[in-house]
Amino acid sequence: MNYRESRAYIEEANVYGRVLGLGNMHEMLDRLGHPEQDLKYIHVGGTNGKGSTIAYLYSVLQEAGYKVGRYVSPTLYSYRERLEVCGEEISREAFARCITTIAAVIDDMTAEGLPHPTPFEIETVAGFLYFKEEQCDIVLLEVGMGGDLDATNVISNTLLAVLVSISMDHEDFLGKTLADIAEKKAGIIKKGCTVVSTMQKPEVKAVFEKAAEKKEAEIVFADYKQAVPVKETLAGQSFSYQGEVYETPLAGVCQIENAVLALEALKALEKHGFFTTLEQRKTGIRKTVWNGRFTVIHENPTFIVDGAHNPGAADVLESSIRTYLNGKKIYYIMGMFKDKDYHYVIGKTIPYAEKVFAIETPDNPRALPAEDLAAAIREHGGTAVAVKDLHTAIDMAFAEAGEEDVILSFGSLSNIGAITEYLEERNG
Repeated sequence: MNYRESRAYIEEANVYGRVLGLGNMHEMLDRLGHPEQDLKYIHVGGTNGKGSTIAYLYSVLQEAGYKVGRYVSPTLYSYRERLEVCGEEISREAFARCITTIAAVIDDMTAEGLPHPTPFEIETVAGFLYFKEEQCDIVLLEVGMGGDLDATNVISNTLLAVLVSISMDHEDFLGKTLADIAEKKAGIIKKGCTVVSTMQKPEVKAVFEKAAEKKEAEIVFADYKQAVPVKETLAGQSFSYQGEVYETPLAGVCQIENAVLALEALKALEKHGFFTTLEQRKTGIRKTVWNGRFTVIHENPTFIVDGAHNPGAADVLESSIRTYLNGKKIYYIMGMFKDKDYHYVIGKTIPYAEKVFAIETPDNPRALPAEDLAAAIREHGGTAVAVKDLHTAIDMAFAEAGEEDVILSFGSLSNIGAITEYLEERNG
């Protein structure tokens, strides 16, 4: 099949539903000769900060000359961004080739009465095929959801299990307490790997320590509180850590924490034979690219996009607003999924909003209707108007915001690509 057909094949897989467990993954990989076993991994799980931490590691390891694969989701601008090697997304031809190979295996499975794999399972196996084909030295693998039963957790050659901050999210699947969620996240810890975690709440830390002990895995906690901010601006920030000053182009109060976690992961990686120099780490951190996380995409007025969509991310966003936008008049463009704790997100962020343009994420059954979101915002004392579509919301925000004001869009990463594209159209 060609690229268009391979994308259609992925979309059509949505109709088959989902079977809990890793049975489909093991079945596909058995029939494909286990390409995942020929690769080495940094497996990154947790709630908020996975993508940013991976971005730092991706940049530094490339700077050190390694051939690095990266598998992340969701993506902002291009579907093929989810599969990259050293900054180059998978080609249309390579993607189609991988999906064609996998589809043949799935045809055999379903003919035998086995369940049809999900889109995420198919994409994950495509990643293993592609990274093996590219002969990657190491692969950065982002957990989709949870850990123990996530499709990515079929790997065995985990060098590092990296765990970002844990907060409440996907409670219907992962559990109603932080400890329950941490149990699922800790499932990526493999026997003999090194676990590198950011500092966690006590109940989460206890779960991770117990899981690491059970798997005879060394565990290290990266204490981001040892890092001292030197400069904080919307264009980037610098910080001092263990006697060295690092610069990152990423704004947002969480980015120093993510950078420190990446630095500790790089230190732990040396025990597994992957070395980086201080200069390579500094340069890699400075050259990191990770869009859509408190990212400025327009000036006068300042237009910022962020993916905050759950309580932990809302806490970080609120702190970033106070740090970077103090005293500014801020207009929100906000869209949320109905299965998220949108009342918490609203309550945390609404005190800073002049007005909110509430939207409904298009073509997504999980989207909270704009009218319902606007009503919830009013319940929390905010001023809100329900808007029929994203483009209209952007136009209305620009009509009201002055050149010194701020437009802040958040609630779902899925809107960021469309926002960026429309702003480019508006700017001619």
